[in-house]
Amino acid sequence: MEITTKKYQMFIDGEFVNSSSQETLNVVNPATEDIISEIPRGTIGDVRAAIDSAKRAQKKWKKTPAFERGNYLLEISKEIRKNEDVLARTISEEMGKTLALARTEVNFTADYIDYMAGWARRYEGEIVQSDRPNEQIFVHKEPIGVIAGILPWNFPFFLVARKAAPALVTGNTIVLKPSDLSPNNALEFAKIIEKVGLPKGVINIVTGSGRTIGQEMAKHEDIGMVSLTGSYNAGAAVMRAAAENITKVSLELGGKAPAIVMDDADIDLAVRSVIDSRIINTGQVCNCTERVYVHESIAEEFISKVTKAMSEVRYGDPLVDGDIDMGPLISKGALESVDQMVQEAVADGAKLVTGGKPSAREKGYFYEPTVLVNVNNDMNIMHQEIFGPVLPIATFKDLDDALKLANDCEFGLTSSIYTQNLDVTMRASKELEFGETYVNRENFEAIQGFHAGWKKSGIGGADGKHGLDEYLQTHVVYLQYNQEKK
Repeated sequence: MEITTKKYQMFIDGEFVNSSSQETLNVVNPATEDIISEIPRGTIGDVRAAIDSAKRAQKKWKKTPAFERGNYLLEISKEIRKNEDVLARTISEEMGKTLALARTEVNFTADYIDYMAGWARRYEGEIVQSDRPNEQIFVHKEPIGVIAGILPWNFPFFLVARKAAPALVTGNTIVLKPSDLSPNNALEFAKIIEKVGLPKGVINIVTGSGRTIGQEMAKHEDIGMVSLTGSYNAGAAVMRAAAENITKVSLELGGKAPAIVMDDADIDLAVRSVIDSRIINTGQVCNCTERVYVHESIAEEFISKVTKAMSEVRYGDPLVDGDIDMGPLISKGALESVDQMVQEAVADGAKLVTGGKPSAREKGYFYEPTVLVNVNNDMNIMHQEIFGPVLPIATFKDLDDALKLANDCEFGLTSSIYTQNLDVTMRASKELEFGETYVNRENFEAIQGFHAGWKKSGIGGADGKHGLDEYLQTHVVYLQYNQEKK
């Protein structure tokens, strides 16, 4: 079958444009290894044009009543739902997500935009009591200005909304840089922006290399905040670039989520939840369960059931193979990285009980669902993010031991524990050094919660009222007045 290569343009100042360099980048379907689209290789000049557009637009946008800004978001979410099929297939094709999960992402994105639109009439400042007579202290919440949104490839469409929706409803404008591995969905989103008539410059989308586009965005003096979701290395590079102008950064970086399975756990629930939290998006999720600590008294039963479940995971081409549980990894480099981590663990003494190698399929970056046992915290695989369908399992003796092992990590995004004991739950909730802890359920955050990491997992956060506040700054007004009659 002949593959049609789509040709996309960037979206700057309300118009679709090519790069000033006229150069392009290829986007590859990781399930077939076919080139499916060409995108512009943006330049520093393109970034500056997008930022200039956003800066001009923000002067008027911030004066637009918040409820009107929210109404634009509601129109965008309606169009997203109307285009569910096209958007879901675009996501599946460019990054290998199952079609079912891609549809979930599209609808969750629309829900998220609706949720953030609802804050238009709800976010507020304060009136603070003064120490002086005849004075009122007002704490106003104001937009920051132009936001730079740097997106990952793993949940590319949702992250458009996670950054743009709170930015827009609070009166900011935004320049988005999608990953060059999965940019097509963002450029399809640009068509929706154009259709709903969002004022030009409010959202700009620039494609190209992160080292060129992302770095210029981070260091530009007209950027008020950089919001990045990506790797630790990318976050550190953005912080360095932003430091010159003391630009605010909000970073969601890597994770190494531990799952603790206590001796009183519902084992079947724990197995199902751990598997769901490991194979979702082929394990390419920062809050996925990345390592399991199971109580030694139930380890044999748990490992047996996990191994069976992992060996039954169905994988394939999301747009061809129908009802599957996971697709391919995002790239050849990702496939090689996952396999290298597994082979290193085996060389260090870990034991493979299922999987452990790239799939025998002729095409695509598929890796077999894998379970490793006999692992310990001295191994690299228990400290560095795998980002693939690989589950290393270690045992522990008691809760003290489990908490020590779980916290022995430089990342601190999510964690989970499986137990029926309230005392254990409460202690774990207090002592686990992670931004989120899930109890007796899979690792997946809520729109109204707050997704934020500790340690090297990031700065700031997203979602809910606390995530909205990331896009606001305070302006305090001390107002003296005269009570005397005139």
